[in-house]
Amino acid sequence: MGFRSFVFRRSIESLITIFIVITLNFYLFRIMPGDPVSIMFNPSISPEAKEIMLKEMGLDKPLLDQYVIYLRNLLRGNLGYSFLLHEPVFKAILERLPNTILLMLSSNIIAIFLGVVLGALAAWKRGSVTDVSSIILSLSLYSMPMFWLGGMMILVFSVQFHLFPIFGIVTPGVDYSSFWDYAWDVLRHLTLPMISLGVGTFGGLFLIMRNTMLDALTEDYTLTAKAIGLKNRTIIFKNVMRNAMLPLITIVSLRLGFMVAGSILTETVFSWPGVGRLIYSSVLAHDYQLLQGAFLIITILVVLANFIADIIYGVADPRIRF
Repeated sequence: MGFRSFVFRRSIESLITIFIVITLNFYLFRIMPGDPVSIMFNPSISPEAKEIMLKEMGLDKPLLDQYVIYLRNLLRGNLGYSFLLHEPVFKAILERLPNTILLMLSSNIIAIFLGVVLGALAAWKRGSVTDVSSIILSLSLYSMPMFWLGGMMILVFSVQFHLFPIFGIVTPGVDYSSFWDYAWDVLRHLTLPMISLGVGTFGGLFLIMRNTMLDALTEDYTLTAKAIGLKNRTIIFKNVMRNAMLPLITIVSLRLGFMVAGSILTETVFSWPGVGRLIYSSVLAHDYQLLQGAFLIITILVVLANFIADIIYGVADPRIRF
């Protein structure tokens, strides 16, 4: 199969998946017990007021008509109205999306770096103290609840030593004399959630990298490279790691796809104003339109990330096109 045909087939599959996700996202919030008006407002609301609200929200129409209206609004970029924030859902998510992207990109860079480097080192020195210590460290951090790890970092670095701020993305009420002062303040607020999320999630990447490296180290090309006297650095970086990195392409791409959701626990613990904390607040407030819009954007971005991963994988390893 040619590369164009491969991309075309993957594009069609992704579009079909997105359509199914949109449909499920519509029906999921309509098969829940009760009705949105009773959930979002006082359950003792009068029948007349309830009927008016249902009509304004378009929920008095047949389900199929609601679905058509839902698709039409999506094409116009209308994801509904948030009763929690009193603004359009798309605007609410768009305002917080950059904060989540900043947190997730920085934490993923830390997780990928630690996972790849420590995974490769542990595989090369398998069975040694370095290997065992790396496995214990990665599994210990990976098994820690994120809210506990974040809370401990706040307790030590913010409460005890006063090195970093406790909450938020900037210091309230501060006037910045330059962009660099603002950037420095954001960086100080970003440090703790970035490190806690990156260090707490690199264990999965570490184990994948270590296992794929162990498989690659037993291949014939690796044994041949050792036999002809190539240096260890050349064998690791030019032969083994290039093949071992292939499975990580999909894993990393999916992680980046989920970054729009952020980490609900991390953003909540550090009061980071991102999409993850927005989802948490909408659950508490029963704002189902905000939840529906957030879930839709998350799932679509995951599908797109998977599509990009397939294309990159097809370029890196042409065998999968067939």
